[in-house]
Amino acid sequence: MKFGLFGGASSRRGGVARDSTQGYRDFIDYIVEAEDLDYHSVFLVEHHFTGFGQVSASLNLLTYLAARTKRMRLGTAVVVLPWHNPVLLAEQAATVDLLSGGRLDFGVGKGYRANEFHGFNVKADEAQELFLESLEVIRRAWTSEERFTHIGKHWTFQDIVVEPPPIQSPHPPLWLAAGSEAGLNWAAENQFNLLLDQIASFTTIQERFATYRAAVEASGRVFDPMNVAVARALHITRNDAEREEAHQQRSRLLSGISRLSRIREGGGPQSTMLQYNDTRLATEEGALIGPPEEIIDRLLQMREGGIEYVLLIDITGSRDSLRIFHDEVMPALS
Repeated sequence: MKFGLFGGASSRRGGVARDSTQGYRDFIDYIVEAEDLDYHSVFLVEHHFTGFGQVSASLNLLTYLAARTKRMRLGTAVVVLPWHNPVLLAEQAATVDLLSGGRLDFGVGKGYRANEFHGFNVKADEAQELFLESLEVIRRAWTSEERFTHIGKHWTFQDIVVEPPPIQSPHPPLWLAAGSEAGLNWAAENQFNLLLDQIASFTTIQERFATYRAAVEASGRVFDPMNVAVARALHITRNDAEREEAHQQRSRLLSGISRLSRIREGGGPQSTMLQYNDTRLATEEGALIGPPEEIIDRLLQMREGGIEYVLLIDITGSRDSLRIFHDEVMPALS
């Protein structure tokens, strides 16, 4: 199995006593050590207006990480296309691919958090068409050898050529977060790699993995398990008290995600990530919480179902946790 990391740095506003850069510096050191410990990748989130300092400019941070690392894949999970000018985004992402020597994994999405739709003044029911039009522009920008013009519903670009071109051919791998049967089939049919979310139970993840694999093979392509990355929360515990605290911490986080994600007005995109009612049950059925031997058992069950690539969301965010997982868990899965 291959293991990557999922998440990002944190930096909050504050008074003179708060060093708002410390969270980013700590995270960068964390990733540099992860590469030394042979972690395969890092995927960064993109979120806005949370009030608790999540990464908002993932490509900027990945550019810096490209300079501090040599081997790790550098991913976005995900860049939300409705928030961005697609031509500027294509230029920025291609620049990261160039500077990293072709290590960018470009995960994209249409957005699901209510506070972001509200903050950007984007109508939730336009998210899908914004996503599709932006994706069309980005793909064309990366693959066109000639100048082109795009005249669409939301974007118009006249006589442009996008530079620099990405290193990877025909472009950086595209990743999509999906969970519904329709979304999984669409991802496979449109040649996206798949990001499976951090919340769904292990049983549900196996079902979604099988659906996507079948759709890839039905399209006539050879399935590669490294084209599916499964995000899982991780907290290595040594006793019952630590386990209980980890579950409570994780449950509080999921409740916060749910609050930020409610659509304010009308319809709009509904993430399969949010289809749970009991956050405690979600932590027990979807997270890697417990002693190393228990975590190994869960990962072995995932591997028996064909899953070979897991993105870890380290609840502690500590470099000690990186080392413990490397020393006590990874050898059993190699």
